[in-house]
Amino acid sequence: MQGREKDQINRGGEKIAAEEIENLLQRHPDVIHAALVSMNDELMGEKSCAFIVASQPIKAVALRRHLRELGVAEFKLPDRITCVDALPLTPVGKVDKKRLRQQLADQQAQA
Repeated sequence: MQGREKDQINRGGEKIAAEEIENLLQRHPDVIHAALVSMNDELMGEKSCAFIVASQPIKAVALRRHLRELGVAEFKLPDRITCVDALPLTPVGKVDKKRLRQQLADQQAQA
């Protein structure tokens, strides 16, 4: 798994810059905050999960359509979109992506 310095997801050999997708997601009028993190995948190595804080309920299909309209390549679209009330923060106030990845790993282990 890549560290925060690079903040990239390696999806089947294709590199996805998390910050790029987060910024594009946040251009949607209903999205307040977005964080894109990797989740382990047996076939692809890693897949992406977008955690979204929205001002009102929003469907994953609407967010994917939004990204496509902005010209995002199919392989960069989030594999999973999870709406949350708030994103966990580190003590210095940055999004705690390590905690989000751990949350995903815990969910996968239970599945």
